[in-house]
Amino acid sequence: MDRLEPLDRRLIERFQHGMPLCAEPYRAMAEALGCSEQALLDSLRRLQARDALSRIGPVFEHSRAGASTLVALAVPAERLEQVAARISQYPEVNHNYRREHAYNLWFVLTGPDRASLDRLLAEIETDTGLAPLDLPMEYSYRIDLGFSLENLP
Repeated sequence: MDRLEPLDRRLIERFQHGMPLCAEPYRAMAEALGCSEQALLDSLRRLQARDALSRIGPVFEHSRAGASTLVALAVPAERLEQVAARISQYPEVNHNYRREHAYNLWFVLTGPDRASLDRLLAEIETDTGLAPLDLPMEYSYRIDLGFSLENLP
């Protein structure tokens, strides 16, 4: 990986957690970093272009915001890209990713309640012709994952 620009590094270090909850979060982030909002947006675009950034957004405690479940599909290899693209079109889907396993497509499905999830699971099965493996969370573990860039070039 190429060297990170100084602002890119500061942005990652400071805002892996705790993005400002306000009407203008990018402006608040820029102020905290001592740069312009445009410089901050340019940094985010650079990081995204390098695939160093995949998402900016909140992580909600799912039990307070409705219902969610982890879902896995066993997709024939020749259909994987097509099915993944279709699954990603559902606004209730996030964290859609491929795994090296018989169940090779995994995603999180969210909705206002369990009944909504059940309807979506049935729709996905009808839509794809594949039976979803529904893996609702039984226990919640809070892992506040972040990475220090201190030893990176």
